Amino acid sequence: MTLRQAQDGGSTTVINPTDESVIAEVPHTPLEAVDEAVARAVVAQRSWAALAPADRARALRRFAEAVDGAVEELARLEVRNSGHPIGSARWEAGHVRDVLNYASGMPERLIGAQIPVAGGIDVTFHEPLGVVGVIVPWNFPMTIASWGFAPALAAGNAVLLKPADWTPLTAIRLGELALESGLPEYLFQVLPGRGSVVGERFVTHPEVRKIVFTGSTAVGKRVAAGCAEQVKPVTLELGGKSANIVFADADLEKAAATAPGSVFDNAGQDCCARSRLLVERSVLAKFLDLLEPAVQAWKVGDPADEATEMGPLVSAAHRESVQAFLEDAPIAFRGTAPEGAGFWMAPTVLLPARTDRVATEEIFGPVVSVLPFDDEADAIALANSSIYGLSGSIWTRDLGRGIRVARGVESGNLSVNSHSSVRYSTPFGGMKQSGLGRELGPDAALPFTETKNVFFSQE
Repeated sequence: MTLRQAQDGGSTTVINPTDESVIAEVPHTPLEAVDEAVARAVVAQRSWAALAPADRARALRRFAEAVDGAVEELARLEVRNSGHPIGSARWEAGHVRDVLNYASGMPERLIGAQIPVAGGIDVTFHEPLGVVGVIVPWNFPMTIASWGFAPALAAGNAVLLKPADWTPLTAIRLGELALESGLPEYLFQVLPGRGSVVGERFVTHPEVRKIVFTGSTAVGKRVAAGCAEQVKPVTLELGGKSANIVFADADLEKAAATAPGSVFDNAGQDCCARSRLLVERSVLAKFLDLLEPAVQAWKVGDPADEATEMGPLVSAAHRESVQAFLEDAPIAFRGTAPEGAGFWMAPTVLLPARTDRVATEEIFGPVVSVLPFDDEADAIALANSSIYGLSGSIWTRDLGRGIRVARGVESGNLSVNSHSSVRYSTPFGGMKQSGLGRELGPDAALPFTETKNVFFSQE
């Protein structure tokens, strides 16, 4: 992997969370280099937007083909940098390819409208914004990056991508693959560095016309405030404390067997993690009896092992943050985890009160709180008691109840008798303090455009 050396910007030492070895030294992008990148992107974007839609579509398909040829390379890199199990990492790299392929159909689908008016013809156009800044988190570095850069490029924009300090390597490699595929130089630039420098400059620079931010709600609020100062559009995907609601009439065996994956996938470092497990009180004891062996069987270990289901947490600092939640917490049972080098933590099941900190705050680790409820209305109220509303699951054999609860729960993404949150062909985003706007799906390119209305007089 090659990295462009930045002058006087410092660097980040990238650590393998599995064995704590140093795997890279990534130079930061200093402030003046961010401004230079914006200037280059402005020029590149004008040429890109002037291309015929079919030509932009072909360029994105070539980018997708380059990613497809590097799926195994990207997956292995993510295993080393992020500690993702190899099976998950392969899916993530393939998802980037699929998002690009899906986005390649968008340039020719960005069609305006002809609106009936008196005295002439009125038409609308979807004009690209210009330069878009995409700021991504450390938990899913390449997949979440693709949700921003693929539709932005499809709409005719240039993209500046800031990866997270802890996990920048796959994003950097995607930038290289973009160039190798023939994407115009400076159209898609990856700028590693501090959020207080690179990310903040994206927000304040007048030529960066939109921000896409995924991260904590606290930082997202600051990003939104900065964008408001610039009257700049922003898409935010923020925190979560999603509910996994299990009714007494559900397939309890399936619900219990799949519950560990809904929260312990990626070691719980997932805004969509179903970290509140709401179980109808009449079947709580039975469900816990089914859940305990499923949790203890959850395989935590070397992420390069094909059988591993959960790897380490991303860093020592983050593990310490997660463990701080467990001081005096009511632990029901735990799984197992390796000892020694690496940022390991055992999957943990809690039985807290509804108002306990562990039941209300986002922990972002392999921890789930089991909370009983009494009836359908109580389940909806408990699910909605969170400040967040990103994802969630509903388990019931009653179709009518599934519809009622899905409509009643304040969440942007719900699954009934499933834990699926993300498909590249369907919209994704949160309610309340889980964010603003939607990514993915058939309309993903529209937020990267302005609608221009033109009236042609017939007189």
